[in-house]
Amino acid sequence: MVHRETLEKQQECLKRQREAVKYRLKKLAARQSEITKRSTVIRENIIRKYLEIRAILDEDLRITLSHLEMEERAAVSALDGLMERNCSLIQEIEQDLARLTVAMDQTDTDPDTMSFFSYPEQQDTETVDRVIDLLNSTDPSSVRLDEAKAEQILSLANNMLLLISSQTPIIKSFTKSYSSEVCLDPETAHPKLIISPSGDSAIYTDTWQQLPDLPGRFDTTLNVISLQGFSFGHHYWEIDVTGKTYWELGVTYPNIPRKGTTEDCWLGRGDESWCVEFFDGEYTAWHGGVPHQLSFTKRFCRIGVLCSFPAGLVTFLEAENMTPLFSFCAGTFSDCLHLALCPGHDHNGTNAQPIVICNAPSPTSDL
Repeated sequence: MVHRETLEKQQECLKRQREAVKYRLKKLAARQSEITKRSTVIRENIIRKYLEIRAILDEDLRITLSHLEMEERAAVSALDGLMERNCSLIQEIEQDLARLTVAMDQTDTDPDTMSFFSYPEQQDTETVDRVIDLLNSTDPSSVRLDEAKAEQILSLANNMLLLISSQTPIIKSFTKSYSSEVCLDPETAHPKLIISPSGDSAIYTDTWQQLPDLPGRFDTTLNVISLQGFSFGHHYWEIDVTGKTYWELGVTYPNIPRKGTTEDCWLGRGDESWCVEFFDGEYTAWHGGVPHQLSFTKRFCRIGVLCSFPAGLVTFLEAENMTPLFSFCAGTFSDCLHLALCPGHDHNGTNAQPIVICNAPSPTSDL
């Protein structure tokens, strides 16, 4: 009987635990729906703003072109009027020429008729004066567009283009505002890594350097982490990987395993770190030992790493055009984060280039 009561208590306890987990699952599903809805609203608001910008530019273009077209019509109309005056005078001269031709023909056949078709010299002079006056008053160069205003409009449009270009991609402007200066901690570097004096780069060497076997030094994986750790706000770094055929980079908690051959020592293979790896022409995002194959094939030269503590996000991107590569959502970071790099082996000289932090200060700078 006592045994049954114990079993019943265990059963009730398990039921309560099951209900608690079910309730949490329900909350997580609700939160997922809330995140999706909120993200949709954010996207729609951003799209609306871009459409408003487009509408303003379209309307401005319409008004500008309508002014230019109106001025064009005025100039063309003025030229039509001048051409009409020229045509009228040509018709008059043609008529006079026709009369003279008739007179000359009749004179050839009957010289006595000459007196009836005389063409006064005074009329010749008047015609010459009218032609000169017409030519002077219908100079084609007298009709022109307002080139100075057109150049000013073009200059203003170019300035607007430069302004827009300087602010886009929009993501680039505010992401770079999160830039945080870091330098690599040589006391964490694997003995086959040479860290530059300024702490901004790491390069592989075949020589095992005789360095103190410190607790924080990686002894198997070719890793090094930053001297600085971050625990709040937003932080952004750009890493130059030009000419490299293999690298890993990301962020890690300070408690990442550093000794031995355990898989967790590799970036992204444990729960302590997040990374993107480039190897054999392929990109892979890693966390918790789970690989995420990325579809990119282009060999990027500079990779950005963005950490958002408010959102618990680690985002990797191609830094030149701000193309997103992959994002991890940790929810809430449980510790401070350090930038972590692995330049990889030199692979018979094909991967001999260093991996470089593009915004690293001197190690003597205030932290």
